[in-house]
Amino acid sequence: MVTDALDVEVENPPVVLTLVLNNSEPIELSAFVGAFTSLATEYRKSVRGNDDLENEATIYVKEVRSGSIIADLIPVVAPALPIIASHTEQVGHAIDFVLKWADRITKLRDGVIPSGFTRSDLKTFTDATVAIANDRNASARLEAATFEDGRRQVRAAFIFTTPEAQSVAKTIDAEYRRLEAQADRAVERTLMIFTRSDVNDAPTDKRSGERVLISEVTDKELPLIYASGLSEQRIKHVIREADENIFKKGFVVDVLVLHRGSRPIAYKLTDVHDVIDIDDDDGHETS
Repeated sequence: MVTDALDVEVENPPVVLTLVLNNSEPIELSAFVGAFTSLATEYRKSVRGNDDLENEATIYVKEVRSGSIIADLIPVVAPALPIIASHTEQVGHAIDFVLKWADRITKLRDGVIPSGFTRSDLKTFTDATVAIANDRNASARLEAATFEDGRRQVRAAFIFTTPEAQSVAKTIDAEYRRLEAQADRAVERTLMIFTRSDVNDAPTDKRSGERVLISEVTDKELPLIYASGLSEQRIKHVIREADENIFKKGFVVDVLVLHRGSRPIAYKLTDVHDVIDIDDDDGHETS
């Protein structure tokens, strides 16, 4: 039975992740909880990226010992295929997890955001380090250990201290500020001019094939995205029905400026306020 197998796994685990918090001051409860939940979150994510294991993993607390805060955590995952030795896979994965954990915290300590990091990852590693960062003289150690003939053998380990945790916090804070500064921003009642138009309907929330110029944002023409059918209808009516050249019309609009990093890459049109005549002798393309 699954329950029996799980009982055996927890009673005699193939590998234990041991988290040791050496604190010199009392740890605030949310920071204490975050030190453990961040491990569980990251471990589940690492399992999802392993084709030899199932998509879910659970971490159990086996024992919390006195002195420093020492917790033995048992990661339990199932093999994706019956032919795979579950214990061997779990040991190897736990070792890889500790090494990856060390690599990510080391990069953050050195001011580098690991490749592919998301806001969720930033939150995870804030939770992982905040208890140590807020202590004047503390450290955290993560170990992957196995038991052979009743003896504990550390297979991988990583330790970080208060100054390193504070460096991690500075890196993460700076990245949050960078993301906020580069977030898609709204520009209201700005002048938009077409440089390429299309009489055909465009899918909502996808690039339309049209390109426009908004000098207030950048002197480069960018793709246009319609945020709603209503905003598209207003534009298409002018393109299809107006007697004048569309390129001699200016549109007073609200847009979201979409970015890739710090570079604007497209406009999402959210509202059309007015259509005005402009003088423009430049050549433009229509389809």
